[in-house]
Amino acid sequence: MIVILNFGGQYIHLIARRVREMGVYSEIVPHNISAQKLKSLKPEGIILSGGPASVYAKNAPQPNKAIFKLGIPMLGICYGHQLIARYNGAHVDPSALGRFGKIQMTVNNKSGLLKSLKGKEQVWFSNYDVVTAVPKTFKVTAKTTSCPVAVMESQSKKQYGLQFHPEVIHTPSGKKILENFVFGICHAKKSWETKYLPETLGKSVKKTVGQNNVLLAVSGGVDSTVVAALLHQALGSQLYCVHVDHGLMRKDEVSEIKRMFKHLKVKNFKVVDASNLFLQRLKNVSDPEQKRKIIGHTFIEVFEKEAKRLKRSAHISFLAQGTIYPDRIESGSTSKQAAKIKSHHNLTLPKRMQLKILEPIKDLYKDEVRALGLQLGLPKEFIYRHPFPGPGLAVRILGPVDKAKVKILQEADAIFIDELKKQKEYHKIAQAFAALFPVKAVGVMGDSRSYEYVISLRAVSTTDFMTADWYRMNGNLLSDVSNRIVNEVRGVNRVVYDITQKPPGTVEYE
Repeated sequence: MIVILNFGGQYIHLIARRVREMGVYSEIVPHNISAQKLKSLKPEGIILSGGPASVYAKNAPQPNKAIFKLGIPMLGICYGHQLIARYNGAHVDPSALGRFGKIQMTVNNKSGLLKSLKGKEQVWFSNYDVVTAVPKTFKVTAKTTSCPVAVMESQSKKQYGLQFHPEVIHTPSGKKILENFVFGICHAKKSWETKYLPETLGKSVKKTVGQNNVLLAVSGGVDSTVVAALLHQALGSQLYCVHVDHGLMRKDEVSEIKRMFKHLKVKNFKVVDASNLFLQRLKNVSDPEQKRKIIGHTFIEVFEKEAKRLKRSAHISFLAQGTIYPDRIESGSTSKQAAKIKSHHNLTLPKRMQLKILEPIKDLYKDEVRALGLQLGLPKEFIYRHPFPGPGLAVRILGPVDKAKVKILQEADAIFIDELKKQKEYHKIAQAFAALFPVKAVGVMGDSRSYEYVISLRAVSTTDFMTADWYRMNGNLLSDVSNRIVNEVRGVNRVVYDITQKPPGTVEYE
């Protein structure tokens, strides 16, 4: 096992994911874990994550200093790199010069961390502070023009530091660097495979739930459906699945959900139509965070009402959700130091919640969830559907939401996805959807002036959804989609294509 200390970095889950991809189990723990507790986990290696703080900040998160004396191989990334340097007596300069994005690095020494790398490597930086000189026993093994200590190593202390991020795809040799640490330095053995997940997670669920019954929030997306399949296999008739129709689903989505749960043979399944309630509460609301909170709280309110009804006959004790790791990362819930990007539907729960929360896949990433779903027998065409946000079309309709706008967006989005599938592009894209802008543009339709809404098409390429690039869409395909939307969807006279990367943008608009 490789243990990762969480200092609040947005990419911390990517580190864990990269290690798991190598076949080695990884576990994220609080940054201030005691040395005794850490040692009891018997890790082959320790990774100190990045984080948004400066090591000189008044309330900067600090590790337990005793962990540096355990003799376990340690790798610091970005903020973690600076912590190792500072603990060993080196100076960290609070530089005013930022280092962000792709930078060329010169490799001075190809032993240890940098074994088998080239003399020049592209790496991904995201920092201001910088180590200006290495501590005693350490040596500089790589640098850049603006960073004199891009990589430092001390074989005697078994401590290593990287000022850049090896875990992101923008560091092409990052995987090799992590492999050098995990296998070459830590001598870890491969033991983690997703094929064991159904059995492992099933046993964990049974132990947690016991003889109690579980109410599952079914959104219709991949995550909650995989949870349904997992819980149905583990618990059988103890599982009660309820889909709350908030009126913000994709076209014909509710019918598709009913068909899927018939396929799963879930005995206790119900659709609750609360669309009027959700749309009423969203009326005239423009702020994205407020939208998410309204939807999250209304969602739980409806569930509580349904749970009370079921409690009288089924004795429901748990509310299950399809929360996955990136949801918790972006909501800043994995660490007190993590910066909050946006609230997630599954993570905006009111304190009055009367059921225990069960999140069996909360430590998995999207690719692991899909692998689990296939093992549980879910159809491949469903498993590889593009992600859909919990708040639904409310966060793809920028500004206030109403029934007319929902209808317009449902039709436009359905056309976009239909054309992507027809032209064999859908499965080349990580996520694609249409969004409705809260502005109108002048157009000419039928020899008359029109003043209608603007639809934005978004399609991205990504493996982890923490960074993403816009998909290079064929111009003829875009033309076909645009023509169909303008001709078939009343209320739209203009279609645009979004070419923004993440960062600085997010995949969704709100």
